[in-house]
Amino acid sequence: MLAELTISNFAIIDHLHLTFSPGFNVLTGETGAGKSIIIDAVNLLLGGRADSNFIRAGTDKAQVEGIFYLSPREQAALSPLLQEEALDDGDPGLIVLSREIRASGHNICRINGRTVRLSTLEQFGSQLIDIHGQSEHLSLLNERSHLDFLDRYGKLEAERAVLADKVHQLRQVRQELNELTRNERALEQRQDMLRYQVDEIHAARLEAGEDIALEQERNRLTNAEKLSALSGEVLQLLVEGQEGQGNVIDLLGQATRALSNLARIDPQMESYLQQAEELGYQLDDLASAIQDYQEQVEFNPKRLEQVEERLTLIRRLQRKYGDSIQDVLAFAQRAAEELAAIEHSGERIAELQAQEEALLREIGRLGAALSERRRQAGERLAAAVEAELAELKMERTRFAVDLHWEPQPDGAPVDDPPPGREAGRYAFSTGGLDRVTFLIAPNIGEPLKPLARVASGGETSRLMLAMKTALAMADHIPTLIFDEIDQGIGGRIGGIVGKKLWGLSQLEGGAHQVFCVTHLPQLACYADRHLRVQKSLSGERTITSVEALDGEARVDELANMLGGSGENTRQIARDLLARDLLARN
Repeated sequence: MLAELTISNFAIIDHLHLTFSPGFNVLTGETGAGKSIIIDAVNLLLGGRADSNFIRAGTDKAQVEGIFYLSPREQAALSPLLQEEALDDGDPGLIVLSREIRASGHNICRINGRTVRLSTLEQFGSQLIDIHGQSEHLSLLNERSHLDFLDRYGKLEAERAVLADKVHQLRQVRQELNELTRNERALEQRQDMLRYQVDEIHAARLEAGEDIALEQERNRLTNAEKLSALSGEVLQLLVEGQEGQGNVIDLLGQATRALSNLARIDPQMESYLQQAEELGYQLDDLASAIQDYQEQVEFNPKRLEQVEERLTLIRRLQRKYGDSIQDVLAFAQRAAEELAAIEHSGERIAELQAQEEALLREIGRLGAALSERRRQAGERLAAAVEAELAELKMERTRFAVDLHWEPQPDGAPVDDPPPGREAGRYAFSTGGLDRVTFLIAPNIGEPLKPLARVASGGETSRLMLAMKTALAMADHIPTLIFDEIDQGIGGRIGGIVGKKLWGLSQLEGGAHQVFCVTHLPQLACYADRHLRVQKSLSGERTITSVEALDGEARVDELANMLGGSGENTRQIARDLLARDLLARN
């Protein structure tokens, strides 16, 4: 429910902070006082069109903020949206919408203090408030909502969910089928490319780390002469020695013998002798290893050419398929798997086509059964709406629910249709086979027409009220606003309308918060909270104020609405309030 509304610098409103009752709220006041301006502000809060003309003269921005208290049912409905937009970190039982429009043309939308897109604000607003009036923010006029209303009225949501699941399965099957049966030439080209890529990589017989080993070998082959010369120099120093000098091994041998003599005299030198002997063994091993290395070093132009060619092949494959040999091999694996899938696509296509037809037949069977249940629910709804209209002195108005099937060659087959339908294939959606439209004929002799085409006025207001009353348990929107619903109706019907509006706020398990802007005292007397809107001069500016009325103040307002201020008129106002209490009970 809308608990609080704050409006700043909006049209002739300087600043208003309003609190509302969870039941039936009525706004009254002289024409031009600002009642409909308040509704315009609410409509702006719900994502309605922003106009810089709304901004109060002399200011640069207007702002509207609404605080809503959410019932457990409303929390469950809005929770997925709040989570999707990351707005669910506050009190789950409260949501705050605000909108600011500026003279520059910018407008800022917020939910729970966080800036959101206008479309997001509109999405939340449409689930919190339904306005009927000059702004035409009314879900019942949206034919796309008729199917949802009918299913909720007939308690058909579970059956619809089963059918919707089948439709989702069908869409997945068709998506895969489309991917497999796309342009045949492109598929063959893809197959040829994949086969070439797999064969090219497999023919190379790559091994992990092979490129590193080849680069090292290429380095040795390229520098063979230099490597041979350097290893020869090492051998000369170790084994042969330079001219006029001994080699390293012989010199170390001399040093070892001298240490042996030292150790015989001084045993403390024994450890150094051992080190010298170990160095001798190590130098022998080193000389042997260098000798082997020098013998292996060769200048082999043919082998160098082979290594260069192999590295060129590897680098070319890496440029095409991956940065490393592992990446190239992984690419080949993926390509082989896709190639296998394409080569076996014929079998998969046949399997998917069988699944598609089976799901289509199941959708047709479920859709036909659901449509028959909807037909029965539509008849009950039509009778309920016509009964409500009769109480509103529109007893000759006819109401009907049209369920239309659209033939479609590739649609869901219906082999055993309900009475009045023909077998065939029909279009479908997650809602089933039906396209639901509410139809109305306000006058005798007129054909039934779609509800959205009915002219506005007193008949439309009463029609909307009858619809809302009949659909009250199915309508999940918590707050209903009727702007000047009394247009074109008199006091006697106004009393009936008032009682029905109050009744909408009292439904067990599905009560709505109801607002009404009215000039009829017979309607206003049913309010749980009566708000008087009036304008006055403050200096050189017109301002709008709102006062909650109770007791004699409310009697005075009703008397003014009756057109008098004397005691007799005041007594009539008291009688209206008394009759209201009796009527409620």
